[in-house]
Amino acid sequence: YIMSDEYISYKGILFHPLACEPTHLSFVENEFQVLDDDVFNLTYPKTGTTWIMEILSLIRSKGDPTWTKTVPNWNRVPWLENVETPEIIISMSLKPRHFTSHLAKKIFCHSFFSSKAKAIYTVRDPKDLLVSLYYFSKMTIYFKDPGTFEEFLELFLKGDMPYGSWFDHVRGWMELRGQSNFLLLTYDDLQQDLRGTVVKICKFLGKELDDQAINLVVEHATFENMKNNKMSNFSLLDDRFDLNMSPFMRK
Repeated sequence: YIMSDEYISYKGILFHPLACEPTHLSFVENEFQVLDDDVFNLTYPKTGTTWIMEILSLIRSKGDPTWTKTVPNWNRVPWLENVETPEIIISMSLKPRHFTSHLAKKIFCHSFFSSKAKAIYTVRDPKDLLVSLYYFSKMTIYFKDPGTFEEFLELFLKGDMPYGSWFDHVRGWMELRGQSNFLLLTYDDLQQDLRGTVVKICKFLGKELDDQAINLVVEHATFENMKNNKMSNFSLLDDRFDLNMSPFMRK
């Protein structure tokens, strides 16, 4: 478990070299071919990313948890920008393809904006996000040691951290609000009305699930169930996340 002291920069946005590297980021932005039926789970870090990965997987399996309990979520809804992704994309047999990304709109795939592909963007109250991100940065190799909370707050406000400024991230993606291929969700929606949110996502994706299937999706996508699923809680990646320091999913 090694904390890196060096970030890399791509177009002014910081990344951890073990997660992303410039040639791949450039490929994603300029050459990656988005298909019209692709679905993107877009978030700033610690904004319900894993939750949406789980919901998308369970909607696809009509609530049957076998897939979510046997295949890691980064193979089910892979990270577009991660260095390991090209191999995963090549071997993706399931259509439509589902992807996850923390990329800001200004460096996202050009081909997305002229496609009919769908994007789900989840936002979270910045105060809650900040606390979650602080604990996360203490336990993952993808962030430098955050120091004190006050020091971390200063970095956050300046956007001096992986994936860049939260303010720019939200402002950028919110420009798509109101478009038919863009669904805006909040972390509160997931916490307070999981069933309603699952129904909303199904409708957005054009998926018709009966009540029983919806109930199964909701049951297996509860925070507690997801937290205990080793295919979703990142415990398999113990060389990247120190789960003794802080669980990947706190609350």
